[in-house]
Amino acid sequence: MSIQELILTDADKLILSAMKTVVQGLGAYLGSGCEIVLHSLEHLDSSAIEVVNGFHSGRTVGAPITNLALEMLEEIERSGEKKPLTYFNKNKDNITLKSATIPIIGEQQRIVGLLCINFYTDISLETFLTSLIPSNVFSPESPHMVESFTQDLDEVISESVSEIRTKVMEDSEISPANKNKEIVIRLEEKGIFNIKDAVIKVADQLEISKNTVYMHLRNIRK
Repeated sequence: MSIQELILTDADKLILSAMKTVVQGLGAYLGSGCEIVLHSLEHLDSSAIEVVNGFHSGRTVGAPITNLALEMLEEIERSGEKKPLTYFNKNKDNITLKSATIPIIGEQQRIVGLLCINFYTDISLETFLTSLIPSNVFSPESPHMVESFTQDLDEVISESVSEIRTKVMEDSEISPANKNKEIVIRLEEKGIFNIKDAVIKVADQLEISKNTVYMHLRNIRK
């Protein structure tokens, strides 16, 4: 079946619809120097179904597929591997772009869409760095999150309990009688109790009964 005749199934359309959130997330993460376009191969004359930072090229939702996107698609199809392609190219204004064309695989292992990313190398260094590093990153008062990169969920629970317990125990505005309850509240806010057997592991680490943890959770969830 040729690309022009591609008919998407309901499952194909759901996959492409779900990718819109990925496009938005990538746009927020990579910053204004990256233009990201999600193409559906159902209608090539209006293939763009999600566009982030389209001000670079003037493209919006409903824009047609480009000649280069079609060329990259043919190259991916010829390779038989359906792998992403990365490459450098230039736009009509002679600006160098670092680009990626990523195939979106639908039912029956067909390519049903393309995720195209163009990084515009003419953006200022300041703009680029600002998108990666906040201006107050070196300030001691700068709020930050701590992510636990572990291979074991037990360690995730343990590190979360230790981190929150330290903060709660050092907070003089929380009465000693409410310390454990506050720890459970903060663990609940972080989603720790979505992990299997988290209640038992938290209870062991706090040296309280699992029934006490369940009691606090019931009160919170009311």
